[in-house]
Amino acid sequence: MKLAAQQKKKVIVVGGGFAGVQLVRSLDEKMFDVLLIDKVNHHQFQPLFYQVASSQIEPSSISFPFRNVFRKKNNVQIRLAEVQRVFQNENKIATDIGVFEYDYLILAIGCQTNFFGNENIAKNVFPLKTTYDAINIRNHILLTFEKIISAADEEREALFNLVIVGAGPTGVELSGAFAEIKKQVLPKDYRGIDFSKFNILLIEGTKNTLNTMSVASKVESKKYLEQMGVTVITETFVKDYDGETMLLSNGKEIKTKTVIWSAGVIGNNLQGFTSDAYARGNRIIVDRYNRVTGSENIYAVGDIAYMTTTLYPNGHPQLANVAINQAKNVAKNLFRLQSKKKLTEFEYKDLGSMATIGKNKAVVDLPFIHFKGYFAWLVWMFLHLMLILTVRNKLIIFINWAWTYFSKDSSLRLILTPESKKNKQKSNLYQEEHVLS
Repeated sequence: MKLAAQQKKKVIVVGGGFAGVQLVRSLDEKMFDVLLIDKVNHHQFQPLFYQVASSQIEPSSISFPFRNVFRKKNNVQIRLAEVQRVFQNENKIATDIGVFEYDYLILAIGCQTNFFGNENIAKNVFPLKTTYDAINIRNHILLTFEKIISAADEEREALFNLVIVGAGPTGVELSGAFAEIKKQVLPKDYRGIDFSKFNILLIEGTKNTLNTMSVASKVESKKYLEQMGVTVITETFVKDYDGETMLLSNGKEIKTKTVIWSAGVIGNNLQGFTSDAYARGNRIIVDRYNRVTGSENIYAVGDIAYMTTTLYPNGHPQLANVAINQAKNVAKNLFRLQSKKKLTEFEYKDLGSMATIGKNKAVVDLPFIHFKGYFAWLVWMFLHLMLILTVRNKLIIFINWAWTYFSKDSSLRLILTPESKKNKQKSNLYQEEHVLS
């Protein structure tokens, strides 16, 4: 047994998203020692970030600590760190906590929000790529309504405009969620506010919402949103935003204090690769086995990987299902390498796509059928529940969805922000005076 342990290969997995978690789960414990490195200590379930942002579920429901997820995997170690550089020739990676050696390196570092080089936009909008981003949006939205109550008339226009940029699944789902709480929840919480003046605007650069889905889904999603009171603006780009005024490509300006940016992604940067290792979108070019170009023992999987095939000449869609299946294939191929067996090329079978717009409103595109409405909404909920990592969290989310469905109120509208130094000093002073008295 000691000899077998010495012969284990060292595998470093960078990133604990869908691809990274699946890889660690799938690697053979007898053949590999695994080191998982991530900047945060938990897996983040990105498809439901919008529900955290709109106060429909708690952050803890979709956040899974790695040490809990892999507590039964004796071959797995976890480090909270940021990878700074890959040294390909030396089989090492440098991080902010030290240098680690590997036999195989798996990059599952995902993507970040793409602001298209506009620093003003990057500085003043709200991205939605992490659990923290979702909490930040929730806090901001709720604080905005607290401000509206006492704001002067000239300030209210900007506070009353909520702008979402990008009409992909995230933008559409956010718009629908906010439209629902505008109608069903917020008027009961803020009785002094006229919510007919609260505007939800969805801005998209192409002709359609859900531009990568079927024609029917494009048409139906836009129709659903407009019925719910969302103003959909297509074929329009955001040129600039200074935190107060948004300038559009058609010359119009929108006064707003709230802009949520879901207009695109770009691959995360990692030092140690030449420029020709990257494709458009800053994705790392890989072969049919997910090996990085020019390397025998470095792999990239998930959103960061750019693999061209006959079916996907422009790379695979950046979806959870692609990431999960690439990870499974890489794990099998590493086993095959150790067993001196032939490797298996990755081939993605498109199982379809879907998006929810609101209660009883969703669109689903399967390879041979399209459907919408209540049944599509049920399918969307079921499939997303199946992707949730733990049985406990599946149950929590299901109960929360059921409660919200019948009560039309999630009761999760907590404002959780750091206490300012000024308020903390006042609080400490009060406590000292109270004790002295």
